[in-house]
Amino acid sequence: MNKLTHFDISGQAHMVNVGDKPNTHRIAVASGKISMQAQTLAIIEAGGHKKGDVLGIARIAGIQASKKTADLIPLCHPIALTHVSLLFQINKPENSISCQVQTETTGPTGVEMEALTAVQVALLTIYDMCKAVDRAMVMSDIKLLEKSGGKSGDWKVGK
Repeated sequence: MNKLTHFDISGQAHMVNVGDKPNTHRIAVASGKISMQAQTLAIIEAGGHKKGDVLGIARIAGIQASKKTADLIPLCHPIALTHVSLLFQINKPENSISCQVQTETTGPTGVEMEALTAVQVALLTIYDMCKAVDRAMVMSDIKLLEKSGGKSGDWKVGK
């Protein structure tokens, strides 16, 4: 791939035409993490946050965000997602929480943006719920890990 697909021959932004592309099963996996103070992580782990279950709410926010990606990213196509899953992993030595999202559809275009959006909104939700005790939280390492399906085939980070 050596050209940007969201520009026409005159350099104007446009939505890519996927009307002639075949429907294929498509999967994308993305991840990211949020680092925080040890006391913030302890509050989340203990489930003692006065606003409720931080990771449960962040999971729902991520799923909701994946479904709204086309409303947020101007040239994304609305996609009928068939599956979205979010996994959180607490890393005590690093005082961080990792989020991994898998999105799936059967359609003419991929679900990478939906997975990446879900990760970022889930992490933003953790930040929002915990900012009263820790405004120095840092979200990082947000990236696509893999995708499958479509004309360009399978791709995995590092390969």
